[in-house]
Amino acid sequence: MTLPQDASDEIKRLQSRMRAAVSEHWKAFLIEGILLVILGLAAMIVPPLASLAVTIFVGWMFLISGIAGLALTFWARAMPGFWWSLISAALAVVAGIILLAQPVQGVYTLTLVIGIYFVAEGVATIMYALEHRRELSERWLWLLIAGIFDLLISFMIISGLPGSAEWAIGLLVGINLVFGGSALIGMALAARPG
Repeated sequence: MTLPQDASDEIKRLQSRMRAAVSEHWKAFLIEGILLVILGLAAMIVPPLASLAVTIFVGWMFLISGIAGLALTFWARAMPGFWWSLISAALAVVAGIILLAQPVQGVYTLTLVIGIYFVAEGVATIMYALEHRRELSERWLWLLIAGIFDLLISFMIISGLPGSAEWAIGLLVGINLVFGGSALIGMALAARPG
């Protein structure tokens, strides 16, 4: 499928502006990347503290979004689905209060949810790889391996409960921050002028 010339030219102009913006602010991306790597390493060194911090953060997010949801639901109470919106917002408030009142128990619950997520993600990735192995040629094998790793991670997390609750969230967040920060550092260094 080919794009019309006008659309292709517009995409090229947009890419050029994006490269110029990244190049102009490469130092900000570099600083952000370094900060993310430092935070990621700290989370990996002290995963229980990072797990607790993530749980408290999620608790605040539920509480704030629930309160905002309640306000918006009452503001637009004439809209269809009022009761469902009300229940959803109230559940978010309750979940936020519970996570903030008992963050240690919240870490356990979030760890279990993450373990279940990795099971679902692993199965979906494996099925996608198997279904598309003809179209993806050699790349399907990488998807299959990624799905198997997801299942292994979920097994380690779920079978290790309650002990894995101390390290799983903090370690996973730390790894994510290190990889995200490294990507930003790489992008910044590649975009610096001269």
